[in-house]
Amino acid sequence: MTIRTLDIGGDKKISYLKIPSEENPFMGFRAVRYCLKYKDIFKSQIRAILRASTLGDIRIMFPFITCVEELGECKAVVEEAKSELTQENISFDKNIKIGIMIETASAALIADLLAKESDFFSIGTNDLTGYTMACDRNNGNVSYLYSALQPSVLRLIKNIIESGKNNCIPVGMCGVAVANPLMIPMLISFGLDEFSVFPSTVLKVGKEISSWSKSKADKIAQKVMNLATEAEIRNYLNCELSNA
Repeated sequence: MTIRTLDIGGDKKISYLKIPSEENPFMGFRAVRYCLKYKDIFKSQIRAILRASTLGDIRIMFPFITCVEELGECKAVVEEAKSELTQENISFDKNIKIGIMIETASAALIADLLAKESDFFSIGTNDLTGYTMACDRNNGNVSYLYSALQPSVLRLIKNIIESGKNNCIPVGMCGVAVANPLMIPMLISFGLDEFSVFPSTVLKVGKEISSWSKSKADKIAQKVMNLATEAEIRNYLNCELSNA
């Protein structure tokens, strides 16, 4: 089980915690930024996760990491919690895995550096696409830009997965895009390790994955990565899938 630490702000609001009103909450005081200011709340959750780690295979995942410094501060809180539990003679998994969600272009561009400090990655394609394309998928005036098939988004995803591979850590992906049949050959070629999808789509996605060989997916990806527009990529992939 992977447990994401407190991820509030933006479109994630809870009534019992005070979150300041912001002009642009999606780029404001959210997720680990909130946790690192209110470390008492953050540490309470970390302690709970650590205590639960004796009951099974549990991993900690930090959301909305944008730089190495943030990850270092989060890991320091984990170490503080471990030290406290040790002094209190409370058991926990001393080797618990710590990973991060990569949801911003900033994190994607330094994925090689973040991989050296992480045990695993999870790519959050919904936010990664929105932040990379600077568009709100719920805004009809700009939603045409919101697509994980945009060349810029695909290049970032490829870089994230390659950085994970180069540092021997697994890379997963969540979000709407991971269940898109057009994305699947690309993700197979890039080397994605885990597809996180809604339960209702597990069989459909599993069947689609099984229909591709790595060599065939590589040929598709090589062509796609040389195309210049989202429309070209979408049309090409639609054509390939219809002929598969």
